Amino acid sequence: MALLDIKYDPDPILREKGKRVKTFDASLHKLAADMFETMHANNGVGLAAPQIGQSIRLLVAEYVPDPKEKEKGFKVALCNPEIVKASDETATGPEGCLSIPGWIGDVPRPVSVTVKAQTPEGKEVRIKASDYYARVLQHEIDHLNGVLFTDRIVDIKTLRRIPEDETPEETQLLEV
Repeated sequence: MALLDIKYDPDPILREKGKRVKTFDASLHKLAADMFETMHANNGVGLAAPQIGQSIRLLVAEYVPDPKEKEKGFKVALCNPEIVKASDETATGPEGCLSIPGWIGDVPRPVSVTVKAQTPEGKEVRIKASDYYARVLQHEIDHLNGVLFTDRIVDIKTLRRIPEDETPEETQLLEV
């Protein structure tokens, strides 16, 4: 596995709509594994292929909750994901991005979504996600469509720098 270089805003690839994945082979599996490694090394919980310079529809996401919490974790690698259903109920919460380091802002998102996608093996899957999992999937799918979290901020006054004295562990939940 290898660490990949993360692209930062305003790199133009971050504004491109990713191309559909059509070939499900060993190189796709390696790319997904490298993306997980890169995401972990940067204290992220999600990473989309455009963020590492690949204009394809591939994302990875993983969250391991504190064992004391009742929240469930997740780990997925998804190709060609699309939101097929979203709840009418929305919630506004803080988001950050590995491609816009040091900044967070409050973004409204549907509380739950259903995502249709394929695994790196090409198998079709449907994921029903809610709360934090739904937020992460929506954030990463936005990347595949050339949309950044800053485009979704309703009140620009909520965009703020993360204090430098905060540790990566304190900001990890915001780095989606």
